[in-house]
Amino acid sequence: MLDNLTQRLAKVVKTMRGEARLTEANTADMLREVRLALLEADVALPAVREFIAKVKEKALGEEVIGSLSPGQALVGVVQKELAALMGADLGPEASQLSFAQQPPAIILMAGLQGVGKTTTTGKLAKYLKEQKKKVLTVSADVYRPAAIAQLESVTKQVGADFFPSTANDKPVDIALAALDWAKKHYHDVLIIDTAGRLAIDEAMMQEIAAVHAAVKPIETLFVVDAMVGQDAINTAKAFNDALPLTGVILTKLDGDSRGGAALSVRHVTGKPIKFAGVSEKLDGLEAFDPARMANRVLGMGDILALVEEARKGVDMQAAADMANKIKSGGKFDMNDFKAQLTQMKKMGGMAGLLDKLPAQFQQAAAGANMDQAEKQVRRMCGIIDSMTPQERAKPELIKANRKRRIAAGAGVQVQEVNRMLNQYEQMNTMMKKLKGGGLMKMMRGMKGMMPGMR
Repeated sequence: MLDNLTQRLAKVVKTMRGEARLTEANTADMLREVRLALLEADVALPAVREFIAKVKEKALGEEVIGSLSPGQALVGVVQKELAALMGADLGPEASQLSFAQQPPAIILMAGLQGVGKTTTTGKLAKYLKEQKKKVLTVSADVYRPAAIAQLESVTKQVGADFFPSTANDKPVDIALAALDWAKKHYHDVLIIDTAGRLAIDEAMMQEIAAVHAAVKPIETLFVVDAMVGQDAINTAKAFNDALPLTGVILTKLDGDSRGGAALSVRHVTGKPIKFAGVSEKLDGLEAFDPARMANRVLGMGDILALVEEARKGVDMQAAADMANKIKSGGKFDMNDFKAQLTQMKKMGGMAGLLDKLPAQFQQAAAGANMDQAEKQVRRMCGIIDSMTPQERAKPELIKANRKRRIAAGAGVQVQEVNRMLNQYEQMNTMMKKLKGGGLMKMMRGMKGMMPGMR
C-alpha cells in the first residue's frame, strides 16, 4: 500500500543527511515528494492539501535531537499526521465495534455491488466468532442472483448461523424477521448484508435507509474497494449523506499499491476505518489501526501484526517442544523441517510476512519472486510426504535410488529433491547454532536459505 510514498520518503531522507535542522527550504523539497506520491496514490486533492499544511506547520523549526537526521525527524512528523489522517485523532475506541446495546448488536453492511460486501460479511462473522460472539447473518439482497446462497455458503464455512431469505421477500421484512429470530435464539450479533448496485441510485438509497430505520443498527459500516481510487470519494459521500455511517471497511487492500482510498474515504466521511480486507481468505480481515498502518506505509513495518499472525498461526506448544528437543540434544529431522514450512504457510506465506517487515528487510528481498517461493514451499512439503517414516527421521539414508523414488512419488525432478535436502541441511546447521546460543550467527545464516529469497 502506498509503495510509491515509501520509496519517495526513503530517497528524501538520504538527500537531507548532514543538515542541522528542518528549514522551510529542505522541508519544502520533501513535502513536494510527499504531495506527488499522495496524488499518484489517488488520494483526494482536498485531503492532500490539508495533510501537507498540517505537516508543514508541525515540522518547521523542529529541532533535530539525538541521532535523528532532519529527514528522519520529518518522517516522524509525516507518520503522526498520516496516522491522524487515517483516524488516530479519533482515539483508539473509534475503530472498535460498539456492542453497547441490548443483544443482538445489529451491524448493517452498505456499499456498491462488486466491492466484496458479502464475503466481508462472512469474514466479519468469523472475526466476531473468534471473540466468542454468537453471530447470525442474513442477506437482504433480493436482486443479485445467488447473493443469498453465497452468504449462506460463507457463513457455514466460518461456523456462524444463517437466517434464510428468498428473492420474493422485501428487504425490510427480511431484516425484521432475522432480528426477531436473533432475539429468540440469544444471538450476540446480527449482521445484515444489503443489496448493492453498479452505481448509486435513488431507489437503492431509499431501500437501505428503510432497512436502517426499521432495525436501528448500532453499527452501519460502509464497505468500499480500496482499488477504486477517486471513485471511492463520490460513493463515500453519497452513502454518508444518506445513512448515519459509523465506520468504514476497506476491501482488497492487499491488491492495491496505491491505497489512496484508505486516506480519502476517512477524510470525506469523517468516520473511522474499522477493518481492512488483506486477503481473499475468510480469515483475511484485520482490525484497522491507523498508527500501525502509517508505519507500514512509511516502510517501518508492522511488527505487532506479525506477532499477532504468529500467535494465530503458530502452534505454540509444538514450537516449545521443538525448542526443548533441540536444546536437549535431539536431532532436527525432516518431520521438524516440514512442521516449520507448514507454520510459515499458516502465517500467510512469505509475501504476507514480508509485507509486515520494515523496508530494509523488504529491500533485501527485492526481486524475489514470492509466488514462485510459495510454490517451492508446497513442492518441498510434497517431497517430504513422499518419504518413508524412516527417511524422514534419518535423512542421511537418502541416497541416489531413494532420491529417484521420492522424486517420482512427488512428481518432481531429482534436482529438486537435492535442492530441498540442501535447504534442510542449512536449517539443520542453524538449529545446531541455536542450541549453542549462536542466535546472531543463525540469523546471518538465514540469508538466501529460503526458496526464492536468494
